[in-house]
Amino acid sequence: MLPRHFAIALLLGASLSAQASPGEHFAFGHPADAAQATRTVEVTLGDIYFEPKSLDLKKGETVRFMLVNKGRLLHEFNLGDAAMHAAHQQEMLKMTASGMLTPTGMKHDMAGMDHGMAHGGEQGPEQGAAGMKHDDPNSVLVEPGKTAELTWTFTDATGLEFACNIPGHYQAGMVGKVAIIQ
Repeated sequence: MLPRHFAIALLLGASLSAQASPGEHFAFGHPADAAQATRTVEVTLGDIYFEPKSLDLKKGETVRFMLVNKGRLLHEFNLGDAAMHAAHQQEMLKMTASGMLTPTGMKHDMAGMDHGMAHGGEQGPEQGAAGMKHDDPNSVLVEPGKTAELTWTFTDATGLEFACNIPGHYQAGMVGKVAIIQ
């Protein structure tokens, strides 16, 4: 059995590497290294709001999002369309029900849990309640008072949103629109 601090370090390292994995592609783009960003956009995550509420981005642009949680709750910044968010919300609900996510954070001592929105939210037979983690390259969790970042290269897309999929947050209005302009 690994010492607790070593297991936490492994979990954090795996999570960071998954978020920075430039090899994974989505219909609306792919993750990128921060050094490739042509612009930095700061997004404030408050308790049930984003500021700004919409973003105009250029096709082919690489954007480094600085995500500042000024609220008292755990929030997520997730890029996707409405169907992706709906699937991801079900996974987040399971993570909350399992105790992995709390209103203010993520329990890092539940290192064996995994989930996979990146592939349409499908879970293989080896996954289940004991197979959840939050490491999708198009998504990041930000605890209260913390700052995180996500860098993304955008392609042509319609219906693209950024959202918080913590249970109830999307439904309460914590969603914004992304317009890809030529």
